[in-house]
Amino acid sequence: MTSYRIADAARLLGVSDDTVRRWIDHGALPVTGDSPARIPGAALAEHAQRLADAPGDDADLLSSARNRFTGLVTRVQIDGVMAQVDIQAGPHRVVSLLSAEAARQLDLQPGSLASAVIKATNVIVETPPKEALR
Repeated sequence: MTSYRIADAARLLGVSDDTVRRWIDHGALPVTGDSPARIPGAALAEHAQRLADAPGDDADLLSSARNRFTGLVTRVQIDGVMAQVDIQAGPHRVVSLLSAEAARQLDLQPGSLASAVIKATNVIVETPPKEALR
């Protein structure tokens, strides 16, 4: 049976080690009898699915896209009419190419909250309304 160290489980779920420890303390994740503690792989996979099925921050948006990564903008490179935007969403780095005009209009800059919406080979970047961030 495959099992994972707390640090590895945290990395796979895109959360901190402390979050995984809290889930263990609250009974949301079981551990093996090993020392240091390890989480059974099947239980970790079930927990990952529960997290993915949980309603996200984007409940006010209606969309046909099913692959949405909400995270922080880490880089914006604007060159002429095009922009490259990097978003770090948990363990996922998503890169989108969009018009420079759209990047400016969305006021994308490092540290901005944004969602990358991925459908087939197209990546769309969205941001929450400014008042939602206050």
